[in-house]
Amino acid sequence: MFETLETHMCFGGSLKICRHPSAATGTGMRFSVFTPAGPGPFPVLTFLSGLTCTEENFTVKAGAYKKAAELGLMIVAPDTSPRGDGVANDAAYDLGQGAGFYVDATEAPWAPHFNMYSYITRDLQDILFAQFPGDRKRQGISGHSMGGHGALTLALRNPDLYRSVSAFAPIVSPSTVPWGEKALAAYLGPDQSRWRAHDACCLLADGVGRGAFDDILIDQGSADNFLEPQLQPHLFTQAAAEAGQKVTLRLQEGYDHSYYFISTFMDDHLEFHAQRL
Repeated sequence: MFETLETHMCFGGSLKICRHPSAATGTGMRFSVFTPAGPGPFPVLTFLSGLTCTEENFTVKAGAYKKAAELGLMIVAPDTSPRGDGVANDAAYDLGQGAGFYVDATEAPWAPHFNMYSYITRDLQDILFAQFPGDRKRQGISGHSMGGHGALTLALRNPDLYRSVSAFAPIVSPSTVPWGEKALAAYLGPDQSRWRAHDACCLLADGVGRGAFDDILIDQGSADNFLEPQLQPHLFTQAAAEAGQKVTLRLQEGYDHSYYFISTFMDDHLEFHAQRL
């Protein structure tokens, strides 16, 4: 049953916190949605958050809604994983609840619930356009860190669904960095050939989504503690150059991995998407 848990007036529009049952995860899932003033239908931007986050992090910290209201953008921020009693978890912050990695798990104990790829591309789509005045044909996707990985991989695999894509400090090559190696092995098993469908660099190398986007915008802070061990955006620009995909990578001097960084450049990303939607 779809539930509206909170409603707030925001920059002339409406911000709602919602919960609904998901067939993909077998759990209730939460998301926030900002709808600007007017009847719609509105272009829709989905923002995928990073490790340890819920739908609340972007909603409270990103500072996106004033510009979204000006641009007439609807913004959706889902949770990062299934949660609840009976849902597998891990003591570490980078696996389990809060760390869904936007894949469909095939391995125990994760497979029954950790199907975030299907949740974002199917279940969230269904409830969103049944309940809100969004335009299904004008959608973009963005995200941060683990969510940036999700945005890139979901967009490349679903260019019929998303017309624009951007990311903040994304994990671009999870097959080759500690965060991704741990998560993909746990969720998908040890056969690394199965990881390629969830690795943005591998997708480009395999020709998936090639030429689907006129540009991909990535912002990365130069003072990000995770830049070298986990993120390595140069790997994506190299893969994109070889695939003929334009990427605008902006290295922002002195910025870290936090929402202070995200909120600083959020308006640029919203304008980027609005121009393409």
